[in-house]
Amino acid sequence: MNAFQVPSAIRRFSSRFKEAGFSLYIVGGAIRDFLLGLESEDYDFTTDAEPNEVMALFGHVIPTGIEHGTVTVVFEKQMFEVTTFRSEGSYFDGRHPSSVSFIRNLEEDLKRRDFTINAFAADCTSGTIIDLNGGREDLKKKVIRAIGVPQKRFEEDALRIMRACRIASKLDFTIEPETLKAMAEAKENLKNVSAERIREELFKLVDSPYPTVGLAYMHRSGVLTTLLPTLAKGDGIEQGGMHHQDILQHNIAACQAAATMGFPLPVRLACLFHDMGKSEVIMHGEGRNTFYNHETVSAKQTQSIMDGLKASREQTRIVSHLVREHMFNYQSSWTDSAVRRFINKVGLEDIPLLFQVRIADQIAIHGRADTTLLDELQERIESILEARDALGIKDLAVNGNDLMVLGIPKGKMIGEILSYLLETVLDDPAQNTRDQLLTIARSYCSRVGTTTLS
Repeated sequence: MNAFQVPSAIRRFSSRFKEAGFSLYIVGGAIRDFLLGLESEDYDFTTDAEPNEVMALFGHVIPTGIEHGTVTVVFEKQMFEVTTFRSEGSYFDGRHPSSVSFIRNLEEDLKRRDFTINAFAADCTSGTIIDLNGGREDLKKKVIRAIGVPQKRFEEDALRIMRACRIASKLDFTIEPETLKAMAEAKENLKNVSAERIREELFKLVDSPYPTVGLAYMHRSGVLTTLLPTLAKGDGIEQGGMHHQDILQHNIAACQAAATMGFPLPVRLACLFHDMGKSEVIMHGEGRNTFYNHETVSAKQTQSIMDGLKASREQTRIVSHLVREHMFNYQSSWTDSAVRRFINKVGLEDIPLLFQVRIADQIAIHGRADTTLLDELQERIESILEARDALGIKDLAVNGNDLMVLGIPKGKMIGEILSYLLETVLDDPAQNTRDQLLTIARSYCSRVGTTTLS
């Protein structure tokens, strides 16, 4: 039986416990990943020492979850989260136990965990791996199985439903039928779980190697309808034309394509949500359906989902933006002015991500991506950048202060004039000189009736 390779810093950490007569074990996913040959540096620890006893062993301990037996120890400039062996009382909210009792028995502690493949423990001194719940056998079978009675595990903590889907996506494992059935029965309890915890699991799922696996389990168990009803609404709505999948399956396929290509999380999320709005704007036709303005509807729905998940402002902005802009239709006939306007609208920093959304979308539809036009557009963008053409208001040869010197009052009019000047320069970069822009500004003000110019 192969032993877990305990890092030297953890051995030194463990020696403090051993010298005081206590045991320390690494538990959970780190052992599972080790047995699968995967890298992991995310260690969780469990011990028979009670929290006050752990705090007495070290000089710097943070009581991060002391009411549930968890403290964080700062040791050799590293942070180690340590939880005392425990048993738990009844769960009344689908998330938190009504009581926690500290125990000295590792076997009882492992029984309260979620899945067999997460219930390993490794002795921090010897590295001996302890498997009391059939985890090794389920690893061989590539199966995710709840420990004991599945219904009880999900009644205790509904977030375990999302965790099962996320682990399936990470490992490409199958969820055992009774476990999946219990997930479906307990899915409504996910509404009692904080948005932050749901977001953490969902984003990890989407950012995994096989998001299509976890998303399929979310769909089969009804979790998708519970948590992401606007996405689930695309189920069974055929698109026709070049699309061979319904709206939901196409979105999931695009997300998987982005994962297969190694694209970052914002792109994967944008791919998952990009055609969501089609179910709201569908117009049925012969041989194919049309979905006018679906990108705008999808972007609004994306914004709502990201806000509901309490995603960061920047995450919400970029994912919604990519969804809104994914229908751009570049052709070789575009003028340089049109390319400059595209850069201004999308933003230089977001264009590579938008191209990735387009590539994943094409793979989902056709099985491959033809990047001929994207490559051409990229070359034209680079040429415009080399020419140092103005692409935004900050690139203009004048600013608000220059306009106020003309006598234009501070306020809304300044912004309107700068926007007008930018439109002029996007059409003709040669106009971007101070004297010429001030002349154009005077002319504009004369036309709209501003009379305070000097």
